[in-house]
Amino acid sequence: MRISPEAIYQALYVQGRGALKRELVGCLRTGRALRVPRGRSHQKPWAHVTEDVLISERPAEADDRAVPGHWEGDLIIGLERSAIGTLVERTTRFTMLVYLPREEGFGIIPRTKNGPALAGYGAIKMKDALVTTIGSLPIQLRRSLTWDRGKELSAHAAFKVETGTAVYFADPHSPWQRGTNENTNGLLRQYFPKGTDLSRWNAEEIEAVAATLNGRPRKTLGWKTPAETFNELLLSLQNPGVASID
Repeated sequence: MRISPEAIYQALYVQGRGALKRELVGCLRTGRALRVPRGRSHQKPWAHVTEDVLISERPAEADDRAVPGHWEGDLIIGLERSAIGTLVERTTRFTMLVYLPREEGFGIIPRTKNGPALAGYGAIKMKDALVTTIGSLPIQLRRSLTWDRGKELSAHAAFKVETGTAVYFADPHSPWQRGTNENTNGLLRQYFPKGTDLSRWNAEEIEAVAATLNGRPRKTLGWKTPAETFNELLLSLQNPGVASID
């Protein structure tokens, strides 16, 4: 009979807690009572972030905000795995919110490893919601999207194919690389406080919050509102007599 090393470790460690029994801990040279399964220790937390989608690869035009169409995005998270997607255009500060309702069966079907993502922001659900939101814009206004390293955007390659929008990921623990989005998320917490279940707001209510935020005059925009500035861009694209932003 052949027994793998992993089977031996599982027999030694208390399976429910992944820890050794007290009488065995004293026999360890390291004194380490907890153990991470071998397969999990080899997993990369950001396996979906490859070198070609690092923020260092983002076009320089996105940095100085001179060319519109570059977005920053993230999630604001609430209780019971609820979430709302946030998108902010870097030049105009225009905000779009992404409604992420939970899937049918959430709270009823037990969570299983590698099972379906029922929280509303699994990779496929997130990709589809972003395609619907950003895909509604003219191609000139969906040049790139910069996200943090959350796995909810692990289907970024499919998103790029469906929208033509390049995706880039910020460096770990570097929120300032998405400063416009981080600031906007702070403003949104006035409407969606921490510690609340975000599923209580429907799509229309979320859209109303975005409209309120886009109606605030901004000093950086010469006291215009993000809505006014964004609408001017849309009109310039629709009117052939106005110079294109390409």
